[in-house]
Amino acid sequence: MSSHRGFILPYLTSAPLGGRILLGVLALLAVLVPFLNLAFPPESALHVPTYVVALVGKYLCFALLAISVDLIWGYCGILSLGHGAFFSLGGYAMGMYLMRQIGDRGVYKDPILPDFMVFLNWKELPWYWYGFDSFPFAMLMVLLAPGLLALVFGFFAFRSRVTGVYLSIITQAMTFALLLAFFRNDMGFGGNNGLTDFKDILGFNLQSDATRIGLFVASALALAGGYLLSLFIVKSKLGRVLVAIRDAESRARFLGYRVEHYKLFVFTVSAMMAGVAGALYVPQVGIINPSEFSPANSIEIVVWVALGGRGTLHGAALGAVLVNFAKTYLTGAAPEFWLYFLGALFILVTILLPKGIAGLLGNAPDSWTAFSKIGARLSSLFPGRAP
Repeated sequence: MSSHRGFILPYLTSAPLGGRILLGVLALLAVLVPFLNLAFPPESALHVPTYVVALVGKYLCFALLAISVDLIWGYCGILSLGHGAFFSLGGYAMGMYLMRQIGDRGVYKDPILPDFMVFLNWKELPWYWYGFDSFPFAMLMVLLAPGLLALVFGFFAFRSRVTGVYLSIITQAMTFALLLAFFRNDMGFGGNNGLTDFKDILGFNLQSDATRIGLFVASALALAGGYLLSLFIVKSKLGRVLVAIRDAESRARFLGYRVEHYKLFVFTVSAMMAGVAGALYVPQVGIINPSEFSPANSIEIVVWVALGGRGTLHGAALGAVLVNFAKTYLTGAAPEFWLYFLGALFILVTILLPKGIAGLLGNAPDSWTAFSKIGARLSSLFPGRAP
């Protein structure tokens, strides 16, 4: 136990204040939210409704996804516009397990084939669905499916020294190709409708409050684990090499570092983190379909990281939560303005907050100074006319 403590504590103590606040908030949420949901009746003012538990759990999954993008973009300079693909593959792996758990409780009562396969007149289960009736196998696929794709894609891309905007374009092309493939009914993944109508996970009813709480706590633990893993990487010697590659790749290569190996490693780790986020997301929202592969989703992830603060990890998580909270509110109050808001937000962040919210608050002695900086920059962009 002491050896594990001696291994972890140096990284916890070296974490920035924002990171320690993030871990503290996650610990508080993991204890307080289940208590308020289960201990108080629905009519109580202290009761946290189950739909709020699921909603915040979804935000935590998005925060983990944002950290996975910040790990490669903020510290290695790899701007991926295809991380939605890795998130979706992890989600589909979980969705396939959940579909196999339905058994003969589906609409068509087939104990083996999911309902959509029966509807499409499939006669037998495709070979790539074998094993998904086992939870350990499904969790292995949650890591391997996005990890192997990132490994193969990154091997050819980084070996060919594709960088900058060209790499961003081909990552976006990758996720768009997967979008088109998963839309096809003959792919065996539910086509346009995707996978849904899940019943239970590990024998527990997905609609029960206790299961929702369990998934919420699992999401909080996964986010904390993803943050600590990323912090371990960026604080290590490997992390210093990654920053050197980000700032001066040609110089790092000249010094003898195999740049493509470092990029491939961190890209693969990032993809696997995104897959875990997708796997936790699916049982909480109850569906996974090809729209998750949409390139617009991957671009939105970059907005989260830029808003929160590129190269801060905890800032990326903050940006994901803030943007998705705004999305939840605006898509209900004024859905036609959401995309305009998102575009304007990205432009304003680029102009006014190049280091994001975390960078601004980290350099300001107090929040008043931070907001004064924003006001001053807005005033410089829109100067008033002299009377």
